[in-house]
This record gives sequence, C-alpha cells and structure tokens, in this order.
Amino acid sequence: MSAGAASMNYELAGDLKIGQVGIANLRVRTLDVERLGTEMRERVARAPKLFERAAVIVDFGGLPGTPDVATARALLDALRAAGVIPVALAYGSTDNERLAVELGLPLLAKFRAQYESQEPAAAEPARAEAPRPEPAPSRSEAARVVAPPGEPGMMVSAPIRSGQQIYAEQRDLTILATVGAGAEVISDGSIHIYGALRGRALAGARDNEKARIFCREFHAELVAIAGHYKVMEDIPADLRGKAVQVWLDNGQIHIAALA
Repeated sequence: MSAGAASMNYELAGDLKIGQVGIANLRVRTLDVERLGTEMRERVARAPKLFERAAVIVDFGGLPGTPDVATARALLDALRAAGVIPVALAYGSTDNERLAVELGLPLLAKFRAQYESQEPAAAEPARAEAPRPEPAPSRSEAARVVAPPGEPGMMVSAPIRSGQQIYAEQRDLTILATVGAGAEVISDGSIHIYGALRGRALAGARDNEKARIFCREFHAELVAIAGHYKVMEDIPADLRGKAVQVWLDNGQIHIAALA
C-alpha cells in the first residue's frame, strides 16, 4: 500500500441524520468545506428523490468553536451547489446565534434536543418542509396526526397516503394498512406495519436506539432508527417486497428478512 493511500482519511466530515420531523440535520464533525460539499453531492446522487433540494439544518455544535462568517458562508454555498438547501442553524450558543444573524438564517436552538433527546423537555422545533420523493402537500396542508403521550401504543387502520404524516409520541406505532409513497410514519418507540411500506418510517425518534421497525412488505423510501438511516438505494434488492425487521447495532442500521 502506498504512503498516500495509507494516509487517506476515510472518516466522514459530517454526520447526516434524519430528525424527528423528517428533516435532515448535518452535524459538522470536521470543518472541511470541500469534503462536506463532496459528501453531500454523493448523498444527493445516490438518493436524488430523497435529498435533492432537501431542507437541511446545519449543526456546528460538534466543533470546538464556532466557524467564522466567511467559512460558514462558504459551507452553505457548497451545500447549495451539492443540491440541498440549508434553511437554519442548530445549537443555541451565543456565538452561533451571532453567526446565524450574519448568515441571515434562523437559529433552531432546540432542534438537536428534540431529535437527539439531549434535553428531557425540549420545546417543539419550528417546522420546516421536509423533502418529498414526489410532489406532495406542504406540512401546513398535509394531514398530520399526533398521538397524545402517556397512553398505550397508537394503532392506525386506514392507509397512510402521500403527504400524510403520523407521529406516535412516547409510544409504539402500529399501522394495519399500507404506508404509501411520499407518506411518513414516526414513532418514539417501535413501528409495526402489517401492510406495505412504500414511504418513510422513522422509529426511536427521540434517540431510542432500542426501537425497531417491522414490516410485512418492504419497499421503503427510507427507514431510520434514532436518526441513523438507510435509503432505498442502500437496501439489498433481495429484501424488497419481503417481510423484514430493521434495527440499530453500534450505530449501524441492519435489515433482515423475518423468518
């Protein structure tokens, strides 16, 4: 192996996780504008229906310090060039608030707390329109059902159609029908789907890594556990249409056919 190959850094410069409302959160781990832009371009190329023109929140909270305005602006330009749309900054430090003002972006100080569950009683974040794999109503128009917390698992018998979102707060979610393409089902616990899953399923939305997804007929656009996700393009072809379970182990999504 050459010295150049041995010295290559295979660590990702940014962790992209899918948040509780289906919006992508880019937590910057290495402030390398070129690498971050390249990584995002590759993500868009692999799953254009999911990420192309997707709303992305940029999180500098994993860095030792807040970047200067010029560097942050260069990163936003690189992300736009890669095909996504930075819509806000996350993480509510004073320096980050000043940076958000300079960049002309809102600061969603509670966004990370809501989907990573770093605070026990975080306020609900500002809503931003999540990317859709096909034209669908906006969040303000889409049907959205939120189950009140503290009750037994939520059960839905009607099909979930494109543009609809179902969220089971602090409980498991059971769907007795089909989750259509462009629909989204979210649960703080596990998700059980007895029909076909053609849209997106996000379990363990408040960082519950023990949550799982069970599905009788698997055609998912995206599945996520505690923010870690896989898109259709990452899923082995031999699992499509099968009954599967999805779980998280050491930060990696696993999908296997049910016996």
